[in-house]
Amino acid sequence: MKLAIFGSSVVSAYWNGAATYYRGMCAALHARGHQIRFVEQDIYDRQQHRDFPHDPPYCEVRVVSGWEALERELHAAVAWADLIAKCSNTGAFDREMEAWLAGPATPPAARESTRRPPVVFWDVDAPATLAECFQPASYLRRLIPGFAAVFTYGGGERVVQSYQALGARRVLPIYNAVDPQEYAPAAPAPDLACDLLFVGSRLPDREARFHHFFLEAARRAPSYRFLLGGPGWDDLVLPPNVRYLGYCPIPLHPVLNCSARLVLNLNRDSMAATGYSPPTRLFEAAACGACLVTDTWDGIDEFFTPGEEILIAGGPEEIVRYLSTITPEQAQAIGARARRRALREHTYASRAALFERMAQELIAAGSARQSAAAP
Repeated sequence: MKLAIFGSSVVSAYWNGAATYYRGMCAALHARGHQIRFVEQDIYDRQQHRDFPHDPPYCEVRVVSGWEALERELHAAVAWADLIAKCSNTGAFDREMEAWLAGPATPPAARESTRRPPVVFWDVDAPATLAECFQPASYLRRLIPGFAAVFTYGGGERVVQSYQALGARRVLPIYNAVDPQEYAPAAPAPDLACDLLFVGSRLPDREARFHHFFLEAARRAPSYRFLLGGPGWDDLVLPPNVRYLGYCPIPLHPVLNCSARLVLNLNRDSMAATGYSPPTRLFEAAACGACLVTDTWDGIDEFFTPGEEILIAGGPEEIVRYLSTITPEQAQAIGARARRRALREHTYASRAALFERMAQELIAAGSARQSAAAP
């Protein structure tokens, strides 16, 4: 299969939380023998904050600027690919690309060739996307039926039903996972040692949770060391026991996870409300053997067993209790169980097999329709 993906970025995680999801899926699909072309835009200084100097070996990366360049890539994808995936929230020209690929008017590419690969909408932020779709002035709502299928980053049955209500032909959740080659136990770094670690970009719908769970816990537990990483937190006045690292390149994450006694996961408000949308970093930290503490959300027990493979916190008081009661030995045992679960059930190899089955069905169905329509 030749797969063309239009996404935010596969080479940079800078202001781009989906980067490791894309990498894991692309690497696993490549390992199954598929060819992948990933088209991303030169925006938000992502190319200046690449996580590695060279393009990854598992996909061809095309970095473009402006709508004209993007449109050329869309034409090229129609001519080359067996399946096209348009990802949500790439950062610019999303509306134009989505209308070009799935709009009610005949796309330019359809006038140029009888060959028309199926196009899927790959939603990496279903709660936010669905909120837009259910607005009265939504442009995307009318486009959803035009896609061959909708793939989602997660969301469970609630997200599936919401997309079906919008007229989606098929909906398939493909959850986050981990690449065991990229995330594994690493030697801890003494200069990164801490009792509680949180790494995440500063986003509006996570701000309140961050203050409530992380900063309030730090204020209540002044004798413990807190470590904060991720872009956007520079202007905060932090408690004395909180150290801020700034943006943390992806290759540093295994070391960070293995240098902390506890690693905190905080969902965005929309993700927590929807449920069944575990972030990539949850699985990545688990694969490193980290002892995870997460805010509560529906579906967590489908992925890890609370109390055995992950710790659940309803507020800062529970985080402080874990800090005062979970010993390093207990943390290591919880992390080891989480790692075994992640490697058994939550790798990108298994997610790629799911993607492949659906993609092959869509390609076969599209070929059958085109053959039937041929004179």
